Amino acid sequence: MYDENDYLMISGIQHFLFCRRQWAIIHIEQQWKENVLTVEGQQLHEKADQPTIREKRKNRLIVRGLPVHSTTYGLTGICDVVEFIADSEGISLNGEVGKFLPVPVEYKHGKPKKELSDILQLTAQAVCLEEMLVCEIPKGYIYYHQTKHRELVLFTQDLREELQRKVKEMHQYWQKRYTPKVKTGSFCEKCSLKDLCLPKLMNTQTVKGFLDRRLSE
Repeated sequence: MYDENDYLMISGIQHFLFCRRQWAIIHIEQQWKENVLTVEGQQLHEKADQPTIREKRKNRLIVRGLPVHSTTYGLTGICDVVEFIADSEGISLNGEVGKFLPVPVEYKHGKPKKELSDILQLTAQAVCLEEMLVCEIPKGYIYYHQTKHRELVLFTQDLREELQRKVKEMHQYWQKRYTPKVKTGSFCEKCSLKDLCLPKLMNTQTVKGFLDRRLSE
């Protein structure tokens, strides 16, 4: 069980899998810088994350911008959309007749990725919902703006175990307040934090070496 003060942002999972150093700069050092991709992503989420909107469509109740958390994983965040679909095997909801199965839906700006960052972020939302609502959630969806298509995600045991490993590693960095060095690459050019991270400097010398050189000039 994690203390509320040590909860980590679910959205940080995507940062962490892209680059551990990027995640630490944002979430430990509290630094941030926008680029075109981050602004476009925020605009898409602003359309989805509207907590005042709650609507019914046939057999489903749609809730937007739903806050979630988990004391077990030490995570907190906001679900873009949770669709509560009428299901006799589901859970009861306050003020609603019948039972419903929660299905989280995450909205992304681009297209499906080869790595698991989007999928693990959605899995994190699911385990938070499971803990809060005392239920099991077998699936969710990721909607990609570029393809205009929903991708089905099944929350398998393998995914849940991978989420546990990654979140545990994130908490280890958080407890130490440590920003790691990482192997740089061409992906650094797409990062909005490259001017804060200084990947070229990190590859050539340590910060101590850089400071010693500047002081001796």
